[in-house]
Amino acid sequence: MNSGSPAEDANEEIVALIESLHRTGQRLEELTAGEVDTVSDSSGRTFLLQSAQEHLRLSEAAKQAAILNVLPANIALLNAQGIIISVNQAWQRFAGENAFPYIGFGIGLNYLQICDSAQGESASEAHQAAEAIRSILTGSITSFSLEYPCHSPTKQRWFLMTVTPMDDNCPKGAVVMHMDVTAQRQTKEDLRASELRFRQMAENIGDVFFLLDAVDSRMLYVSPAYETIWGHSCESLYKNPQSWMETVHPDDQAATYGTYRKSLMAVDANFQFRIVRHDGSIRWIEVKSYPVRDDDDSLVRIAGLAKDITEYKAAEAKIAYLNRVYAMLSDINALIVREHDRDNLFKEACRIAVEAGGFRMSLIVIMDRDLKRFIPIASVGGDEALLVAIKGILSSSEKVQKSMVVRAIREKTAVVSNDSQNDPKVLLCGKYAEFGVHSMAILPLIVADEVVGVFALYASEIGFFREEEMALLTELAGDIAFAIDHIAKQERLDYLAYYDELTGLANRRLFLERVEQYMSSAIGGEHKLAVLLIDLERFKNINDSLGQLGGDALLKQVAAWLTQNAGEARLIARMGADHFAVVLPKVTQDVDVVRLIEKTLTTFQEHQFHLHDAVFRIAIKIGATLFPDDGARADILVRNAEAALKKAKTSGFPYLFYTQKMTEAMAHKLSLENQLRQALDNEEFVLHYQPKVNLASGKLTSAEALIRWNDPRTGLVPPARFIPILEETGLINDVGRWALHKAIDDYLRWHNAGLAAVRVAVNVSPLQLRDRGFSGQILQAIDIHEQAPSGLELEITESLIMADVKHSIASLQTIRAMGISIAIDDFGTGFSSLSYLSKLPVDTLKIDRSFVIEMTESSEGLLLVSTIINLAHSLKLKVVAEGVETEEQASMLRRLHCDEMQGYLFSKPVPGEIFETRFLSPLLLK
Repeated sequence: MNSGSPAEDANEEIVALIESLHRTGQRLEELTAGEVDTVSDSSGRTFLLQSAQEHLRLSEAAKQAAILNVLPANIALLNAQGIIISVNQAWQRFAGENAFPYIGFGIGLNYLQICDSAQGESASEAHQAAEAIRSILTGSITSFSLEYPCHSPTKQRWFLMTVTPMDDNCPKGAVVMHMDVTAQRQTKEDLRASELRFRQMAENIGDVFFLLDAVDSRMLYVSPAYETIWGHSCESLYKNPQSWMETVHPDDQAATYGTYRKSLMAVDANFQFRIVRHDGSIRWIEVKSYPVRDDDDSLVRIAGLAKDITEYKAAEAKIAYLNRVYAMLSDINALIVREHDRDNLFKEACRIAVEAGGFRMSLIVIMDRDLKRFIPIASVGGDEALLVAIKGILSSSEKVQKSMVVRAIREKTAVVSNDSQNDPKVLLCGKYAEFGVHSMAILPLIVADEVVGVFALYASEIGFFREEEMALLTELAGDIAFAIDHIAKQERLDYLAYYDELTGLANRRLFLERVEQYMSSAIGGEHKLAVLLIDLERFKNINDSLGQLGGDALLKQVAAWLTQNAGEARLIARMGADHFAVVLPKVTQDVDVVRLIEKTLTTFQEHQFHLHDAVFRIAIKIGATLFPDDGARADILVRNAEAALKKAKTSGFPYLFYTQKMTEAMAHKLSLENQLRQALDNEEFVLHYQPKVNLASGKLTSAEALIRWNDPRTGLVPPARFIPILEETGLINDVGRWALHKAIDDYLRWHNAGLAAVRVAVNVSPLQLRDRGFSGQILQAIDIHEQAPSGLELEITESLIMADVKHSIASLQTIRAMGISIAIDDFGTGFSSLSYLSKLPVDTLKIDRSFVIEMTESSEGLLLVSTIINLAHSLKLKVVAEGVETEEQASMLRRLHCDEMQGYLFSKPVPGEIFETRFLSPLLLK
């Protein structure tokens, strides 16, 4: 806890002393009263009273002396007449050190007379003190204090004299205390001198000096500069020291007040804020304040300096703006060096403008002169709603003409608005203010004296785009435009390195690279790759007659036709003056290549090319190669295709494969495909039936319908020659649908003729099962006749089912729900999972012919067949053995409890008429 002032300390000491003296008088009366009452004669009582009083006086005097002697002040006790009756040791020391003229330190002398007779330097103060002491002794006043000089020859001294009565109720004397206050007075004098110097200095500088009372926050002093900076009178601040807070900018008030409160708690403070003057102008102020303490470390003042730093802030902001622009300029120039993609350049430039440049938003707009459109190509920052509004302006042919973007493009110079909210030339001014945009600059991007677009920068500050900033930003726009031009030229060079300049098709280099890529994908796959080289017949003659420009125009038309009619081709290239190339990356069947070649030859030669009112028909020759058959590298494939093309041109053939064998094979396949199409149209396909019999009874149980082609030119064609072609060409769908209808018709005819018709099994091809409409086709086939489902069975190979198990299960469940039986053909040749096998909606397993043969040749083969039969029976499935040709095989199958058999031992496949007459009566196996 801090100590009080010297006067206050002295008063406290006097009060303590007086209380002690008062208690001494009370104690004397209390001690003598009882003793006196016990003595009867007056002389005895008088003696006892005097003895007791003397004893008590001596005892209390010792206590008083102990109290007085610990006090640092010079203290004298006066009786009611003003005579000095006691002094403390401090008084005695002072008297000894200063040649006190009175014997016994003045005890017994009248203090009032000493003061009255005083002459010289402090005589007036002594006379004043004498009058005051008399008033205290008479009870007129209760206290008196006086500060007076008491100088010695060697130094100046000041004392504080304090006088108080010994007893408040009935003054019996007084306590006179002299406290040396020379140091305190010197401190005050120094403070007054300092404040004077402070005032003189403060009134002659431009900053505001102020001095606050730390106790009650009174404004003790404020320099005249306050009126100049704040625009308010100093008098107003003296009346209300808080009035300066009313001028603080609303956005700064909370932080400013908080820091100001901290400064009042003896904390050094340094804070900046804005004020709003009467005229609406805004000034920046910096305040530095610090606490002022006395010798006792008590806080007495708050001193401070308030400085107008508006110009400094403006310079600081200018430097900050320039630094932001420099940082953006540096980063974008670095971007230009490393970035060669136009879109990335635009996106990154916008990002750098926001992150390094500190802009609220950035936008690059490209001008499409052909379409007369303005396309926002990249933007960063801002709000989506603001961007949508800007795009709305750019997409409006009417509004965009009034925009800053069009002005910048038209005038080929930067267009600036440094107060967009109040600028009538700015569209969407309210929208910009809503999203914190207060100034903007639209910088044209000029390439070869043509404006190709603009770089728009949006700042949150009012007045951001000044002369120095704009000089840098204009330089930046030029750098970006240079980068755009450089990228365009580089893209042109890159384009010409891989594309034909005339037609826009790939050139030889790109074609070879892509073919190599396609070859890598084809390695180890189930497909091949084909390269076709196309030559325009007699094009030189056409070019000579039309001239180079006419020939070039015709080549462009040829390139466009090839692009539109190339079918499965992934890449078309111009390999030379009148040579084009095509790559087919996924050839599943060789005949597909022949089909595309012949289609191209026909349609190309029928197409009419128009030029200068003339019509041209152009013949072509084609050379083809296949990977991996005709080469392991792209350049070898192309070279061999060129060799095939050259041979085709000299031999008169419209096209040739690199090997004669391949050409002949492709031609044969294509011819066979055409024959099969005619066979379907001419109803040359027939069904042969092979019986299935019960191994135990030998009775006929069912028959398998097998497709045969009865070629009128050659007779029956072996199935191995035409079934694969049907599969490759997709004709199997049509032929399979015919077989299904034919088998149902035969069954119903037998049934209706009163014959013992048996169930007919029809094979389902992979293409049919993969067809999502296959179930509907079956339903359509059986829907006419109620008896059809019970007379029909579908045979599906195991490998086909396992190729897509989920789809197979769904399809087979649908078919089985129609009442049709289902058999798994060639069981054991695929990779069935037992878990899936138990879920398949099937009725029969057919053991493949290869297992039946091995069964009689090895114990392993026998074990395998036995296992299949046992497995099927455990799943409640019927088992049919295919390809049974010997009695030994039949006997072994009986012992293994196989249900049925099918094979040449009983009958080979026979035409329907023979099957009808031979087997539709019960026959026993002999």
